[in-house]
Amino acid sequence: KRTLARIKDLIVEGNSFAHALGRFPGIFPPIYINMVRAGETSGTLEIVLERLAEITEKQQALANRIQAALAYPLFMLFFGAVVLFVLLAYIVPTITAIFTDMKQVLPTPTRVLIFLSGFFKTYWWTLLLLLGGSAVAARQFRKTDKGRHWSDKVTLRLPVFGNLARKLAVARFSRTLGSLLENGVSLLTALEIVKNIVGNVLISEAVTQTAEEVSKGKALWLSLSESKVFPALSIQMVQVGEQSGELEKMLYKVADVFENEVETTILRLTAYLEPLMILVMGAIVGFIVLSICLPIFEMNQLIR
Repeated sequence: KRTLARIKDLIVEGNSFAHALGRFPGIFPPIYINMVRAGETSGTLEIVLERLAEITEKQQALANRIQAALAYPLFMLFFGAVVLFVLLAYIVPTITAIFTDMKQVLPTPTRVLIFLSGFFKTYWWTLLLLLGGSAVAARQFRKTDKGRHWSDKVTLRLPVFGNLARKLAVARFSRTLGSLLENGVSLLTALEIVKNIVGNVLISEAVTQTAEEVSKGKALWLSLSESKVFPALSIQMVQVGEQSGELEKMLYKVADVFENEVETTILRLTAYLEPLMILVMGAIVGFIVLSICLPIFEMNQLIR
């Protein structure tokens, strides 16, 4: 409310809407400010604001669908980890203590289970500290330029997930660039803005390189292809858009195509992940049951 009130005061004082938004860079990203400035200049501010709302809604809708698709597998993973911890740290030691007291030679699976159980029961807090410390260290490293560059590079090289990250970045790049161009922002200015919102350092560097090549007179699609980062399909679609004079529309189509591919891939992965997690948990529980039952079977044979 304070921000909106301050923006209103700035406009009343005679400042433009774009200038007022620019006073709050922590709230309004460059794309908002530049599109609003272009809308004010061209007299299409209402259309620009509608377009900004549409971009935000689509990006948020995609994020919500992805979160919804991942919610159940993440819950299963967390629940399984808790169950496994309780089994190894509390339930299994109570049962295996009987076998240890009998001082008989135990089967290998049982000895492995006893070792794992004792380790978890004794050092669970150490493991927790290590995991927490590693997460904090990784987060701090990610904040450095070197760390972010390394993590983004690794992310793009990951099987399946790297391709997803690339497609998400390209979709964000395409939709934002299309909106900027459609609302009167020059291509070079639009590229300078877009490079800050793609969400990946390597792709951002590729956009910077593309802007330099475009400033020398190269076609956008050719400059993108030389970066070796953008998928071939996106480059081909941009080429068609440039040659047909409908670059903005084609950029929107690129965004739609890759957003749909990302959503479809995530839904497919979660469909495979759920039964896989059940199988893994079943295998772990089966190993625990087998490790407990083997000594009992051996004792029965000795009694007979």
